[in-house]
This record gives sequence, C-alpha cells and structure tokens, in this order.
Amino acid sequence: MKFFKQKSADDKSPKQSSTPIRMKLILGIIFVLFAALIGQLAYLQIGYGSRFKAEVQKANSAVVSSQVPRGVMYDSKGRTLVGSKASNAITYTKSVSTTTADSYQISNSLSRYIRIKSEKPTDQQVVDYYLGNKANSDRELALVPKAIQKTQDEEKINQAVQDQVRQRNIQLTDRQKTAALIFNKISGAYTLSTIYLKNNGLTDKEIAEVGEHLADLPGVGIGTDWRRSYPNGSSIKSIIGSVSTEKTGLPSDDLQYYLTNGYSRNDRVGTSYLEKEYEPLLKGTKATSKVWAKTAGNIEQSKSVYSGQAGASLVLTLDAKYQKSVQKSLESIYAAAIASGAAHYSNGAYAVAMNPKTGAILAVAGISRDPSKNKTTRNALGVINQSFVMGSAVKGAMVAGGLINKVISPSSNVFPDTPVYLPGTPIKKSVYPVGTFGSLDAESALEVSSNIYMMHLAMKWVNAKYVPKQDIRMPDTAFDTIRHNFNMFGLGQKTGVDLPGEISGIQGRSFNEQGHILSGSVLDLSYGNYDAYTPIQMAQYVSTIANGGYRMQPYVVQSVGRTASNGKKIYIDYNKKPNVQLRVPWTKDELNIVRQGFWRVVHGTNSWGTAHKLKDVKPAISGKSGTAQTFYFDPNHPNRKNPPELVNATFVGYAPSNNAEIATAVVFPGLDPDLEGSYTLQMTRAMVQNYFKLHKKRN
Repeated sequence: MKFFKQKSADDKSPKQSSTPIRMKLILGIIFVLFAALIGQLAYLQIGYGSRFKAEVQKANSAVVSSQVPRGVMYDSKGRTLVGSKASNAITYTKSVSTTTADSYQISNSLSRYIRIKSEKPTDQQVVDYYLGNKANSDRELALVPKAIQKTQDEEKINQAVQDQVRQRNIQLTDRQKTAALIFNKISGAYTLSTIYLKNNGLTDKEIAEVGEHLADLPGVGIGTDWRRSYPNGSSIKSIIGSVSTEKTGLPSDDLQYYLTNGYSRNDRVGTSYLEKEYEPLLKGTKATSKVWAKTAGNIEQSKSVYSGQAGASLVLTLDAKYQKSVQKSLESIYAAAIASGAAHYSNGAYAVAMNPKTGAILAVAGISRDPSKNKTTRNALGVINQSFVMGSAVKGAMVAGGLINKVISPSSNVFPDTPVYLPGTPIKKSVYPVGTFGSLDAESALEVSSNIYMMHLAMKWVNAKYVPKQDIRMPDTAFDTIRHNFNMFGLGQKTGVDLPGEISGIQGRSFNEQGHILSGSVLDLSYGNYDAYTPIQMAQYVSTIANGGYRMQPYVVQSVGRTASNGKKIYIDYNKKPNVQLRVPWTKDELNIVRQGFWRVVHGTNSWGTAHKLKDVKPAISGKSGTAQTFYFDPNHPNRKNPPELVNATFVGYAPSNNAEIATAVVFPGLDPDLEGSYTLQMTRAMVQNYFKLHKKRN
C-alpha cells in the first residue's frame, strides 16, 4: 500500500498562487475606472449641471407669441378714424410632432363645425388636401410609371403624383373645400406657432360647436383677433393707408427688414401711408406664452409670460367732418368740370389745407382719373406724390425774392410792361393784350398776373444782357439763382411731411445738348411755366407768406399716446411741436408788398384781376391764381402728333387775410384753356367757407 504525503497550505503550485493576483489587478482597474467615472459625473453635475438642465428645458419648451390689437387713429376732435375691431377666431397651435396625417384628420374634423366661405381653395390646395390622405397618396404613388420610380428622384416622383391628381379634376364638396383650406393653413404653420384658421364671419353656433369638441381637436382653440374698422367712413383710407392680411403677410420688398426686426412672415403690417410710416408704434408688443411639450411632441402646458401691449394711438391733425366736406366738394366740382367738357383730358384734381402758423394739415383730398376710360379714384396722397407746372401762382415767391435780394425795393419796383422778343420763338408776354399797361409796380403785377414783369425782374436779377430780337445772354448760374429763391419757400424740394412717398417735384433742363444755358426757359421759370411742384409744396409756400415768413414743416400726426382699456380716454405721451424749417429774411415793408399784391388779386379793382369771384367770401381771402400751358399725353399713343393743348389751373390762398388761420392750395391739371372756368376758385370758396362754418368763426 502506498501512502501519499499531504501537502501543506503553504505548498501551493505556481498556477494556484497566480490566480488571486490577476483578480486583484482586475478589481483594482475596475475600481479606478468607477472612481474616475464618479469623479467625472460629479464634475459635470457641479460645473455644468445648470447648463445641461437649461438645454433640456429648452428642448422641451418654447416661447410663442400672439398678436395684439393695432393702434387706433383719431381725428383732431377725438373721433375714431380707424380702429381695431375685436372678433372671435378659431386658432391653431402646431405641435412638434404634428404629421401630415394629423393635419388631415384635424382639418376634416374641424370642417364639421365651421365653414369658410370667404375663400376658395386653389387647384394646388385641392391636390395637397387630396394627397394628405395616406390611402390616396399610396394609391397615386403606385400608379407612377416604373421608369420614373426607378430614378428614385423624389422631386420627379412627387411631380408625377401631383400631375396625375390634377388630371382627375377632383371635385370637392363644400365641407371638403373648407377642410382643404384648413389643411393648407395648418401645413404652412411653423412649429409651436399660433395661427388663425377662421377669423372672419365666425358665428355663435360655430364657436359653441368647436368649444364642445376641443378635446378631439388637438391644437385648436378659441381666441380673439382684430381687424381694421373705419367708423367715420373709408374715404380716409387714402391718407391712412392699408394693412396687409395674415395671408399676404410681410411685403416682399421689405421682407428682410421686417424679419431682422422680429416679425413673423405672416404678421400684418402697414403697407402704405400712415399705417406704414408709423408701423413701429402702431404694431404694439406681442403677447408671449411659454409652452412645454411632452416627449411625443404634443403641447402639455402653457403659461402666459407677457400679456402684450396694444399699439400706440395716433391723434391726427385732420378734422373728420372737414375732411369729408373737402373731399365731397372736390368730387362735385371736378364732376362739373368733366360734364362741361373742361376736364375731358384731365387726369385728376387735388386740394390741401393747412394751418399756416403750425404746419398742421387740416384736410387733404385728391382724385386720379384715367381720361381714356373716364374712371376716377380717390387719391388724397397725390398732393405729395404728384407734381405739376403751377403757373402764375408762384409769382409771390418771385417778387419776394427780388425784394429780399435788393433787385427791387418797396419804394422802387416798377418795370415797363413791354413784351420780350427772342429770335426764333413766339413773343413772350402776358395774357392781356400788348400795350394794356405802360408799366407796372410789384403789387399791380401780382394783381393782373403779369408775366412780363416777372421776366424783366429775372433779367435784372441775374444780370442778363437783353436786346430785343437778339439772343439773350445770361450767366450759367441763372437757373440756380432763381431756383434757390423758390426753394426758400419750399418750392422744388421735399417739405418733410410725415407721410411716405413724398417727391421733390420735377426740374426742367438747364442746358441744351451743346452745354449752353436755356435762357428762354429761365424766363419761363420766373412766372411758373417751367419746373413742376407738388400741391403740398404750394400749400407750404403760401403759408410762409400768410404767417409772415416762417416755412413750417407740414405734419399729419399731432400726438402719440395710449387708449384706455375702456376705449374712452387717450393718454398722451408725445405732442408734435411745430417745426420752423427756415425764416425768410425779409423786412416788414417787403412782406407787405407781397401781401398787398395777394389781397388785390381777390379784392382789387383792375378788370384784369384774376380772382375777383372770391371777393364776397367771409372772412376775406388773399391769394394768387395761376395757369400753365401743358399738353395731353396719351400713354396708348405716346408719339401722337399735335396733342391737345391744355392748361393746369391753380390757386393758393389764405384766410382771414389779416391773421390767417387756414392756407389752401388747389390744382386742376389738364383743363381745356377755352373752358377753364373758375373751378379752382369754386373749390377754394368751399374749403374756406366750410372750415369757418365748422369752427364757428366769424370775420
């Protein structure tokens, strides 16, 4: 029998003794890795915990904004000219996870309760709605020719699918048409943005039915929208301007400007005139809410962050009643001119009234006309963006310039009334027969509207060398000299009125092709038959004479404020201060020469006086009439030979003559010279009498 020697605990084999060492090494490495991981987690938690928390919250929440009512505009008496009328609306807020199928289902469900009758779906919208149904989409996709499918070009395949649907000429029911319109609105909405699905003509029944089924219409809600209203008539829109719709959104011309200033593409903005000029004030500040979304993308919670601020209120210088009366008078008198044949070729008429002491515009009216169709439209802003050769109405500025520059003086201002004879051109004279007057002083020249006087004044002023029937010699600066004088009164340059689109007028050529000064045209300029000015410039010019020499900046917005929540009180934050752009450097005696000439135009005794028909108006009017030769331009026949000769008829004036409260400018362009009549005087009479009647003033 063999016996084996028992090994002691210390007698281990090499293999047995190495196992614990490896295990210890592995465990040690694991421990170190866990320690490093825990250390890194602690570092991230302590150092970046708040940052990561904010990122997570940002991914699951967003701030959405909603529209606030646009600012209200009032007339000078506090009457609402344009307001924002609240109306019920069906809204929709698009969630993160909304699919085409969801949009299709919501559109069909909502179309059970509301109808959209103000719009009709386009052919493309019908196609998109039809393909929003997955069954229809799959069926149409299967019918696409194999050759197109093999290209795997998604754009070509989609186009082929849409072409197939168009060829089917799908007819929708009324309910499906509504669904198609809703589908289009939802599909075009941005994620987590709120849009209006129906905001016009919503009935109580529709609101009630939608409200009952909101649980089945994810994202749909009932809210409030606004739209522009005109309690005192829409004629004022030609001054106030327009606002874009949610459908048209931001105007393409200014898209980048609005986007960089925080607007959304479907925001409604002012697109013309006051609505555009004061857009930053009128738009207000949008209401904002914070919404949280579930993991699936559906909106879980919404909290108001800022209730928003309605747009600022504007108080205008216009009196709604006076504005209506001026527009009505202009339309009535112009219609009479058309009926008589005097305005057969005329393209419109314009009138503006302003306070000569402040520059506040009291009324502005205009008519545009297409002579070929005898179609007229209101165009009040033609007073700032249409220019005409005004004729003798500007002679007050010419005489004033001669006096200020010491070409003539209050005690020495007589010129012989002899016509100007230039080679190769018709005689340059006044309307009255040659020899009617031997000589004229400045006041008489204004009264009888002497062209001859203004030409002699111009020649002396620029140091022209004139010999009858020979070429006249003038310095190259002659035009600049006369134009600088007219500019001093606002003629030929922008007035700075707070309306967009103002033009400076049209300046005729100063030199011919050979570089020689057009000396005969300098003479035409002197009596208002060369450069073209706007009606608002004419109003500013006559106001400068009326108020004693202060060229006032015209303005339409008197003050800016806020309307109380009850809509019955305006809190004013800013008042416009009259702005003197220039002080005419004349003496009292020099001013009186011009004023006396304007008085005699209306109240003088000379039979060649041009505005005696206004002599009986109370309070007394002073002013200056004018006619300028022009020709009819037919846009359909631009090369027409021997176009009809016409005249632009004008009148500028102010009343009362001794302390003016109103200054007016009236222009009737393109009248028949044989039937010119006294339409501008009729309009001036109506403007002055209606103004003082409304304001209960007496001379």
